[in-house]
Amino acid sequence: MIHRIDIKPEMLAWAIERAGHDVAVYLGQHPDVDAWYRQEKQPTVRQLETFANQVRVPFGYLFLDHTPQESVPFPVFRGEAGQKEGFDLDVFDTVNSVRLRQEWLSDYLVDNDIPLCKMVGSVTLSTPVAETVDLLRQRLQLDARWAFELASDGAAVSKMTEQLEEAGIFVAFNGIVGNDTHRPLDVKECRGFALVNNVAPYIFVNSQDAKRAQLFTLVHEAAHIMLGVSAGHAETDTLSHDATERYCDMVAAEFLVPAMVLREVWGDGDLKRLSRRFWVSELVIARRAHNIGMMSDRAYRAFWQEYSHRPHTPRSKRDGGDFYRSSLKRVGKLFAIHVRNAVNSSQLSYTEAYRLTGLKGHTYDVFMNNNI
Repeated sequence: MIHRIDIKPEMLAWAIERAGHDVAVYLGQHPDVDAWYRQEKQPTVRQLETFANQVRVPFGYLFLDHTPQESVPFPVFRGEAGQKEGFDLDVFDTVNSVRLRQEWLSDYLVDNDIPLCKMVGSVTLSTPVAETVDLLRQRLQLDARWAFELASDGAAVSKMTEQLEEAGIFVAFNGIVGNDTHRPLDVKECRGFALVNNVAPYIFVNSQDAKRAQLFTLVHEAAHIMLGVSAGHAETDTLSHDATERYCDMVAAEFLVPAMVLREVWGDGDLKRLSRRFWVSELVIARRAHNIGMMSDRAYRAFWQEYSHRPHTPRSKRDGGDFYRSSLKRVGKLFAIHVRNAVNSSQLSYTEAYRLTGLKGHTYDVFMNNNI
């Protein structure tokens, strides 16, 4: 005899909406689920498990009396993610993945008396931006012209990541959810986020984004960590009205394009040339120039009119070819070092290491032995 399950219609609707689908459209495309929803038929355990996998909801949640209250544990400013109710499931799962790592790290670092990051909560919104930038330069050991020595925007992102990790901030990049290539992380939903923790602060960057945008995100989120405020932001070319976001934008702009240096190298104001020197977008250069009086209102408006109508060029996928190189960015070098050391000292099982890194068996061994 086939055992069938009585499932509440509201739980089916909640699971469908949670996955980002319109309920009516989804039910129209899935007659079996529509029959369950109308309570004309009941699903088997296997059918319900298949449904749960399709909408990416924990199977047990479907049997709750009431829909669970879920949310991203920090505000998302700007972009589509900050303008709609609920949350994006891909962002939600990505944040939870980082939180899982952070929770383990917090215990591990304290238990082993490993020196902690000194940047968390080191400034407030009343701290002058110039003072915050100076402190950040000291912590990262990067002077005002650091980017001029680098050959590409990718090299600038790598250098910034290395220095952030040296300062005790954990950094991870990913353009998909975990290792699931069928779940790309939309830049319109998440450009990056900072997850503040006094022991193991984390920065996540969406690697689907352009390299120069990634660089800005790294410094913007570092400013969040210095303020001790977790937050995320999504793709947009508009300025935020939130005080914390504006402050972090100003810190990132002054750190990456110092006013004094911009004045010195302005020359004929060729934005493309300047963009390649500082390794930020032309928009960032133009805003800085306008804010410090190097570009008139009229010139800035003309640039914005042209810039905002440029055709979108998809980012090159050149980073996706090497699995282990991509894995190193997804896991994060500093985090991987601690996982490897914990396994070698029998403080962490291989099973837990696999769960934390998303790598298993031979793949995990090759990654740790040849890439860390």
